[in-house]
Amino acid sequence: MDKKQTLKHYFGYDDFRDLQEEAIDTIVSKRDMLMILPTGGGKSLCYQLPTLMMEGVTVVVSPLLSLMYDQVTSLQANGIEAAMVSSMQSFEEIKSIEQQVIRGEIKMLYVAPERMDSSYFISLLHRAKINFFVIDEAHCLSQWGHEFRQSYRKLSILKEQFPRIPIAAFTATATQMVRADIINELRLDKPNIIVGSIFRSNLFITIKHRIGDGKAQLLEFLKLYKGQSGIIYTLSRKSTESVAAYLSQKGYKARAYHAGLSNEERGRIHNEFIQDRLDMVVATVAFGMGIDKPNIRFVVHLHLPRNLESYYQEIGRAGRDGNLSQTLLLFTTADLIQQRLFIDDLEAGEYKRNAYAKLQSISTFATSTSCRHQSISHYFKESLVPCMERCDNCLSYKNQTIDITTPAQKILSAIYRTKQSFGANYVVDILKGSKSKKIVQNAHDKLSVYDIGKEYSKSGWLTIVDKLLEFGAVAINDKRVYILTEMGKKILQGKQSVAIDEERLKVTFETQVVDDNGVFEEDTQRILDRLSKLRNTIATQNSIPAYIVFSQKTLAQMAMELPTTKEAMLNIHGVGEVKYERYGEAFIEEIRAIKNAKGIVGSG
Repeated sequence: MDKKQTLKHYFGYDDFRDLQEEAIDTIVSKRDMLMILPTGGGKSLCYQLPTLMMEGVTVVVSPLLSLMYDQVTSLQANGIEAAMVSSMQSFEEIKSIEQQVIRGEIKMLYVAPERMDSSYFISLLHRAKINFFVIDEAHCLSQWGHEFRQSYRKLSILKEQFPRIPIAAFTATATQMVRADIINELRLDKPNIIVGSIFRSNLFITIKHRIGDGKAQLLEFLKLYKGQSGIIYTLSRKSTESVAAYLSQKGYKARAYHAGLSNEERGRIHNEFIQDRLDMVVATVAFGMGIDKPNIRFVVHLHLPRNLESYYQEIGRAGRDGNLSQTLLLFTTADLIQQRLFIDDLEAGEYKRNAYAKLQSISTFATSTSCRHQSISHYFKESLVPCMERCDNCLSYKNQTIDITTPAQKILSAIYRTKQSFGANYVVDILKGSKSKKIVQNAHDKLSVYDIGKEYSKSGWLTIVDKLLEFGAVAINDKRVYILTEMGKKILQGKQSVAIDEERLKVTFETQVVDDNGVFEEDTQRILDRLSKLRNTIATQNSIPAYIVFSQKTLAQMAMELPTTKEAMLNIHGVGEVKYERYGEAFIEEIRAIKNAKGIVGSG
């Protein structure tokens, strides 16, 4: 079969996405390659399809067991011989897989990078017929990346031991520095470098100042997503537990996920989420790398991430199916201070300086009034026009500014009168007339600036503080408190004005929500529900995630076209020969039953 026939037979697709064909041709021609393609762009197919057109086995190096498991399960469901070797398997299981590899019975073998440090395993690979190596999540290899892993540094052994076997490296994010590091460390030979656009048009980005612990804002946001899948990221194990418990009390099916849980518990939570038995996972950033769940509708960050690479990779876990998805980041300046503390503990040197620069970049991004997508693209050295309707800034900011010199003077005066010794929340609480124990004990309820800030909400005042920080009117000293700058003193003395975009003080969540199915008539939605129920039953019987049976996009097309013959079913996106042989007849029978009950005429 040629590549188009292979695409249809195994994967059920009629056409390639952008850049996929170039990547496949590069691999088949046995050239080294580095591909940088955003999450949801179809990277996996770029190396899964070529091995079906070549003799031998493809060895895929992947950083997480959950990622390997998802990929192997999906490949097997498509009729492709795939296996993984991991520490979670028994000695007998591993031996059996190794013999299959040597006999040429496996097309794709997934392993962790640590496996390449084993002389025994390297010896095994020398006995197998390998067509090419894949390095997935290749950014983990670079010390300048956001998820550096020492185990990845040892992958240079591949070119030492197998100099004639090509390597295809893949990642969703890589700055110019990281790209150069990947090529150098893997010793790629004149690689074809394929770079996809950073812009994810189906992601809507919202960033707001966090009020308190952010739980109330989170709950308001989640009203849009009852019963849908999402990931919520926090900074600590403790906060994952707290937020998950809070959401459970509010009626959401939520679980905490962090490194303190046992492997078994983490695996159980992962499987429940993949199989749609959980609405959401509240996690540290350890969760989600490479997670192959297409219907994640939202990603929320309750704290400022440490850099833009991490943020972009994490929000990319939403909307892999191409449907509109939401991302929300809640932050305060305290997050910036906490992240700085982490960096302060690093050993002095270029890596530490780079970490500070990355933190400053995401801080500027969070407080900027520019297009969010454009800002991300510029960070990765890509040119992009403003998205116009896919971020809070473009949707809400109309470049109409208002003078905030008077409220700015109130803030600056409060900072000065509290002897420049406190953080933003405390200063704003004074303006808002808080009767907190600390304010009363410090006698700050007696200050002239106490209770003079009724015109804005606390969130509004904190937005003004951020503007003053951007404007250079205040700074944060080495004690992590706010102090006045020369610019701030000029504003306080009436010698300098300051303005802000009017809409910035009242940005609300974008409420244009599109569900997995797009827009359906009521009858079509009911049909989709029946097909989804059948899919869940089949998935449970086969102990696989529901989306591996058929994607939501595939079910949606079935619900609209109602195919009742093999030919009509094979014209549905995502239905190939293998999937049809396994599941197609069951869906045809269900559709026929629906038609008979309703007297509907469909597509064959």
